[in-house]
Amino acid sequence: MSQKIVSTDDLAFLLYELLDVERFVQFPRYADHSRDTFDAAIELALKVGAETFAPHNALCDANEPTFENGKVVIRPEVSAALDVLRDTGLMAASQDYERGGMQLPSVIAQTCIGIIKGANVSTQAYAGLTIAASNLIMAHGSEEYKKRFAEPMMAGRFFGTMCLTEPHAGSSLADIKSRAVPAEDGSYRISGNKIFISAGDHELSENIVHLVLAKLPDAPPGVKGISLFIVPKYLVNEDGSLGERNDVQLAGLIHKMGYRGTTSTMLNFGEKGGAVGYLVGEPHQGLAQMFHMMNEARIGVGLGSVMLGYTGYLHALEYARERNQGRPLKERDPQSPMIPIIEHADVRRMLLAQKAFVEGGLALCLFTATLIDEKKHAEDPLAREEAAGLNDLLTPIVKSWPSQFCLEANSLAIQVHGGYGYTREYPVEQFYRDNRLNPIHEGTHGIQGQDLLGRKVAMADGKYYQALLGRIRTTLSECQALAELKDGAQLLGNALATLEEVTTALQALRKSDPERALANAYLYLECFGHVVVGWLWLRQAQTALASLQSGGERPKAFYQGKLHACDYFLRYELPKPLALANVLRDADRTTLDMPVECF
Repeated sequence: MSQKIVSTDDLAFLLYELLDVERFVQFPRYADHSRDTFDAAIELALKVGAETFAPHNALCDANEPTFENGKVVIRPEVSAALDVLRDTGLMAASQDYERGGMQLPSVIAQTCIGIIKGANVSTQAYAGLTIAASNLIMAHGSEEYKKRFAEPMMAGRFFGTMCLTEPHAGSSLADIKSRAVPAEDGSYRISGNKIFISAGDHELSENIVHLVLAKLPDAPPGVKGISLFIVPKYLVNEDGSLGERNDVQLAGLIHKMGYRGTTSTMLNFGEKGGAVGYLVGEPHQGLAQMFHMMNEARIGVGLGSVMLGYTGYLHALEYARERNQGRPLKERDPQSPMIPIIEHADVRRMLLAQKAFVEGGLALCLFTATLIDEKKHAEDPLAREEAAGLNDLLTPIVKSWPSQFCLEANSLAIQVHGGYGYTREYPVEQFYRDNRLNPIHEGTHGIQGQDLLGRKVAMADGKYYQALLGRIRTTLSECQALAELKDGAQLLGNALATLEEVTTALQALRKSDPERALANAYLYLECFGHVVVGWLWLRQAQTALASLQSGGERPKAFYQGKLHACDYFLRYELPKPLALANVLRDADRTTLDMPVECF
């Protein structure tokens, strides 16, 4: 099967050699599984991605959804692809068998989802949002809501959304104005306006289940007054049949530069007296509950960023191997044959940077996915606790680091193509446009930096931050004893020491002057993310070196490529954000001190 979504050698290396995911079959939930079943699921995802999702990716980009005669019109290939995703079980790959899923470990399910994202991120978004919304209801909803709403969502009959943003408030959820008024029957009447609601209206499913943040009449101010409500497009009767249309109206479609196959909507709730909504859990706990979906969506954004960068890299690599242009610098004969552009050092530099970003980013996403399996199923309660804490700590990095640097990989893929790169005849320009949305999706780079520095590093008195540092130090100690990796370990060790010093200074300042401490949180996230990805690259090099010495499953050139990419990342990329460590260490005030009127 021909595909340029992801390297199957890289997937196998990461899953089985680096992360040893076969160990999860020891957990009772996964006892039916083996490497064979994992590989079968991945092969199925590659087949569905390459044959069903990828072929209409450019078509949906060129033919956005339209609003005609009161309905959203989407290309028919989207519905057909989602039907395949549902029928194969890939839509709910990690869900229970009885709910139509494959009951796969999260890390394998995320691998399958990532492949589909790489094939066509805008079509996959409908399914991704649905599963995240159903997981929230399963975690916080009543048994009635699980049966009435979540189960049809996991079966692919209903689709789901998350409705947070409002036109006046943007990402400042404390300022939302949507209201929920109790009704006599125990339900609520929802009114308000939501914007940028992905998959907010379509005809792809029997129903759409909106998860809506709103405030009750007695709500305290700010985020402490937010509650969460299920608001279906069509009411659902007790027997599961659909009732009348709810008071949810499409106010308009938004036209974005990427993800153009996913409807982006403005929704009005309650234009005709109030949309029927159902409170999830307790009043005023909505934001905490919504974070269940938001965190899942953030990890999904990071994974999507990686896969868009990855497919762009593979397209650029193929182009660089096939495109003949120029001659070696020492060749002065203009009649001599031209060489493939991959022979030029600067093109190899750009390909190395892409490889370092996307393979490092994929390692980050899959490593974090293993933490989800460990926090749910590890036998040792302390291991479960540490996995949960590390997952929380890494979530802002997983969301934002790939969104920043795998987007850079897409930019370099365009550059490798030269003048052809920014034409629509080549797919790399669409991959860039699609990926450009991800630094904004589910919280901007700056917001994620503030979350990391302002909350996650300090949670549990820094316990999980220290646990992560302990794992990095273990790898450093092991690699310092290897002649081939000693220099790389020294580079990472220096970067880690700088990160620790900066963290200590900023955490101390955060208590007295939080505005100044967090002013450059974006840079802190980049430094932290580079150290984590550098650690995972050193682990990849360590694993590749061992496989080279013992005769691994993959070609020798594959393992050598890992060693070269690790060397590149640690020498070329790791120092870049850390070169600005003084800005962080000194809590530089340049951005704070710039008067608004001086712009």
